[in-house]
Amino acid sequence: MARVSVKLDKDNYLVQLGAAVRARRVALALSQEALADYAEIDRSHMGKIERGERNVTFLNIVKIANAFQCKPSDLFIDAGL
Repeated sequence: MARVSVKLDKDNYLVQLGAAVRARRVALALSQEALADYAEIDRSHMGKIERGERNVTFLNIVKIANAFQCKPSDLFIDAGL
């Protein structure tokens, strides 16, 4: 079941960010498990982030960006945010 904060995301920002993470991961030919390992985030949690089912913390956005060797702002740009 989705968390309450996700239900409040009526503009689908979490879905957009998750899609941007997934697109970048696929473009780099990384598995979800590999990305989760590099970012030190549980693989199942990474899947929920990519599907927009979790309200991603700032620290996890930084970890994901570091795993991609990009800036956190690049992920927001990719997401159109």
